[in-house]
Parts: sequence; structure tokens; C-alpha cells
Amino acid sequence: MQRMVGRGAVGLAMRGARPTLTDLHQSGSAKVFLPRVHRDVPELVFLNTAGGVTGGDHLCYDMKIGTGVAAMATTQTAERAYRSTGEVGQVDVSISVGEAGTLSWLPQETILFEGSNLGRRTTVELASDARFLMAESVVLGRAAMGETIESLSFSDWREVRRCGAPVWVDPFAISQKVLDGSESAVTLAGARAFATIALIEQGAEDAADRFRSVIESFDGVVAAVSGWNGKCIIRMRATDAWPLRRAVAQVLKIARQGSLPRVWQE
Repeated sequence: MQRMVGRGAVGLAMRGARPTLTDLHQSGSAKVFLPRVHRDVPELVFLNTAGGVTGGDHLCYDMKIGTGVAAMATTQTAERAYRSTGEVGQVDVSISVGEAGTLSWLPQETILFEGSNLGRRTTVELASDARFLMAESVVLGRAAMGETIESLSFSDWREVRRCGAPVWVDPFAISQKVLDGSESAVTLAGARAFATIALIEQGAEDAADRFRSVIESFDGVVAAVSGWNGKCIIRMRATDAWPLRRAVAQVLKIARQGSLPRVWQE
């Protein structure tokens, strides 16, 4: 069967007072756009023209953010993982951020459909004083379409290193056992949408109290915050994607102290 393979790569570096494109690669189904924005922080928008990922597909996104560059990256739309005949569909995200650099990696939701089999791996290499913000959301089927997920496989590995040393490693997986006990408090607790937001920078733990005061006002979303050793991690879950998306947007506006990517529809 025909399989999708795609790779999109972008490099940015400072030239004078402005970030400049130093590398751009697009192959297969992976495309990269740099829309015109009226602010100093460039936006990188990745798109999978295949419309989704199924078993045997392989999609790669690479970002190299140079010294002193501040950038924001996202995806054009939600990524979708469709039914697999058994093989794993793989998504790999590789990021490096140089000295005094900043990257906000804010992809839109990943929607997992019945029978999907997806593996995702995100690896981030930070310089000593680089700043990194990431938000990833996962939705189990489309509630508005009456979809019920009974079987799928999803594995997710996030690893952030600073100067080569791991500072945050976050493995996650959904198996049939998790789905069978999805109403339990130790699994999904009835949620069909969940998100992780990670702020990693020097002193990030000091932001935990500020985020706690915000998440207390969320309606229909359960959230918690942890802050330690240059990291602030926020976890959220909800019974549907829309309240979760609104909550994620509120947190990101505070974390970024600015607007979200233009392709996001709040």
C-alpha cells in the first residue's frame, strides 16, 4: 500500500536586527509556510498535505532557531491519525534553540480516530539560556460526530535537553488497557481531550502560582500545575475538545505575554 513520507525543515538566524531564513526544506507531504506578520516574531506554519497519518506513514518537522532569534511555530490545522492495518504511523519533531533564543511550539490538536496507531517523538535541544514553550493537545475522536473510541494505540515521547543534559523527559501512552479503564481516575477519568503545556526557561517555576490562579476559573476543564528547577508544567483534561482549546489558549497568552498564531481559531 502507498505510504506517506514528508519532511519540513526551517532554520532562522539573526541578520542585523531581524530574523532571517537560513534553511528551508520541503519534501513529500510536508510543507512549511512563513506568513507575513506585523510583528517582530516570525511564525512558522507546518502542513501535512496528506490530510492525516495512518499506519506506515512517516512525517518529520525540523526547526533550528539561531542565537538571539525569537520565533513561534504551529500547524495549519489539527493533525489526524486514521485507522491503521497494523503498522505504526510516526511523527518526529526535532528542535534546537540557540543562545538567548526563544521558540514557542504550539501545534493544533492531534485527533485520534478509531483503530489508529500513532507514535510521536519530540526532541528539543536548548542552549544554556534558551527559552522554550510547548503545548500539545490530543482529542479522542469527534464528539460532535458521535464517535466513540474503543480501540487505538498512541505513544508519545517528549524530551528536552539543555546543553546536552536532559531536563524534562515525558513519556506517555494510550493502550487498550487504558481505554478499557478510561473512567478511572488513574487513567482518563472520562476525558476525551487532554493537553500538556511546558514552559522551560530559567526561573520558569516562579510562574506556577500565576497559572494556578488562572486555571481555577476554567469551566469544564480539570487542570493542575507543577513548577520546579526551571520548568513549569500544566496538565489539562476535558470531556470535549472545545473547552480544552479555550483553556489552553488562555494559558498560552499568559505564558507568551502576547497573541497566539494567526491560524488558531479561538
